[in-house]
Amino acid sequence: MKRRPRRSIPATLTAIVLLAACALVAVIAIQMLLGETPWIRYDTVAGALHDMRWSDVVTAIAGGVAVLLGSILVSAAILPGKPTVLPLRGDPDSGASRRSYRSTLHAAASTVDGVSGATVKLKPRTVTARVSTGRTSTDGLADAVRGAVEHRLDQIDPVLRPAVKVKVRAARSAS
Repeated sequence: MKRRPRRSIPATLTAIVLLAACALVAVIAIQMLLGETPWIRYDTVAGALHDMRWSDVVTAIAGGVAVLLGSILVSAAILPGKPTVLPLRGDPDSGASRRSYRSTLHAAASTVDGVSGATVKLKPRTVTARVSTGRTSTDGLADAVRGAVEHRLDQIDPVLRPAVKVKVRAARSAS
């Protein structure tokens, strides 16, 4: 079970651009049907396009922009995004959302004795826990947090077990 996010942003941008182009064409067509002067005259556009050559700089720039936008849209459609559901081991196919996975690991890191605050970041192969403490001596705190997070990972049992990194920040200095 590997659910990936929907491609809503590229699809929305494409739909907005196409809607604007269609609205412009519709407004110009209605203006021509009513006998009013259109915003953009067909004769002007056709004459300008007719006078252009394939070797002109404007044609090359317009073609380059079209290729760039097309390749961006194709890559956004093909390349996978961050998984929204992380797969877990088990007989029935199961998974956990990134949010619940992170909050569970955050709870494990923040309940260690001596930790006053914790943040957890999920990456594809690592879990980074940043903890802060009010203690002057941070000896063994990183190992305790790592042990708590790894114990929670053993309980969750993900398909891809991430490495655990812990960074400890002491609020006070030992002087």
